[in-house]
Amino acid sequence: MEKSKTGLIVALDVDNLSKAEEFIDLLYPEVEIFKIGSQLFTLYGPEVVKMVHKKGAKVFLDLKFHDIPNTVANAAIAATRLNVFMFNVHAQGGLEMMKRTKEAAEVEANKLGAKPPLIIGVTVLTSTSENSTIKPLVATLTEDVDKAGLDGVVASVKEAGFIRSNFGSKFIIVTPGIRLKNATNDDQKRIATPLDAVEAGANYIVVGRPILNSSKPKETAKLILAQLN
Repeated sequence: MEKSKTGLIVALDVDNLSKAEEFIDLLYPEVEIFKIGSQLFTLYGPEVVKMVHKKGAKVFLDLKFHDIPNTVANAAIAATRLNVFMFNVHAQGGLEMMKRTKEAAEVEANKLGAKPPLIIGVTVLTSTSENSTIKPLVATLTEDVDKAGLDGVVASVKEAGFIRSNFGSKFIIVTPGIRLKNATNDDQKRIATPLDAVEAGANYIVVGRPILNSSKPKETAKLILAQLN
């Protein structure tokens, strides 16, 4: 079977709306999906999602919902109304929370006559140091994500190959902690290159600082896209 292409998601980890807009203007349409995380969403809320959509791009809403099932289900309804392409929940929130989230998003999308967003479960953060307990924990959490009917997981490249082998080709794997070759490790402990992610079977990689902090962000994004393809 031919491998599906690995897509690039650029993390808009900036502190104001103007900077976010500048990066989208610079990188779109070569980059089609942008991640909105806690910092930008806390500052601007739905306004930043609407801005990305107005530019023609898609949104990965990275708020890692983790609460009682009813609360997260209501958050899923809100994310569906915002028409985001994808959002995530913490898999450690449990099977019931994830099931309710999936159901709520599908019901709301049906009411709106829209396609439901992809929902992925966060396994173990890439800032967690490598140790012998990570792989079994990721395996257990991924099983729960699969049982809940979610679309896939957020996991480091270190675990992506194992997940792909055990959960099949339709299971979406999103890998953060991507750095260019010879980059310093900063606060991410389990990092990998774009090519590592492709070889591990990732569907999407999330890249922030290597592009945002580059003196030539567009050229850096193009370099990464070339490595993915």
